[in-house]
Amino acid sequence: MGWFPCTGTGKSVENLKKRKPKKSLEHQISSSSSDRSKLNGSVNGNKESTKDGKSDNIAVKTFTFRELAAVTRNFRVDYLVGEGGFGRVYKGRFENSGQVVAIKQLDHNGLQGNREFLVEVLMLSLLHHPNLVNLIGYCADGDQRLLVYEYMPLGSLEDHLLDLPPDKRRLDWNTRMKIAAGAAKGLEYLHDKANPPVIYRDLKCSNILLDEDYNQNCPILVWPN
Repeated sequence: MGWFPCTGTGKSVENLKKRKPKKSLEHQISSSSSDRSKLNGSVNGNKESTKDGKSDNIAVKTFTFRELAAVTRNFRVDYLVGEGGFGRVYKGRFENSGQVVAIKQLDHNGLQGNREFLVEVLMLSLLHHPNLVNLIGYCADGDQRLLVYEYMPLGSLEDHLLDLPPDKRRLDWNTRMKIAAGAAKGLEYLHDKANPPVIYRDLKCSNILLDEDYNQNCPILVWPN
């Protein structure tokens, strides 16, 4: 004679007990970072490195939502410096270190899910070059997803080319060439020297950020919307 389990699910109680709890996103990022480092070490036969010999270690910080809310005064409107399809970018300052940062708060209704966020954190944490904006850390508290970058005080190249106010000087030719050369170096690193290579698909003036000395920094938007 046939028989049916009392649970009605077709799975034994022992199997249900063995079911592992779902890992948190922060744990997944940490585990993936460790696996990535081990893989690079086994492939290269030495310590993790990119094609240009630089270290490939993961060195991003984890922040709580409370910490990032504090440095942006609870994400006040006057701290808002940019907005796009991904969400909003705020300027913040850590009181203990005095470091000024740009905080990218991802839109809850956006197209980027947990998997895409995890991949973006891993990729950005592995990419280091003088002409790339550095990822400082991230926040994955509950349903909050935020990325913390170094702050570029002069904004984007677009802000210095289009609709200039009368009191704002135009970029001279030497400065424009300096910015173009910096963008080219950043792209060369991504396409030819990063391991694995990254194809930057969203190069435009609004994605080229400038520091105080007009040195060019090209932000990494691995998954452009």
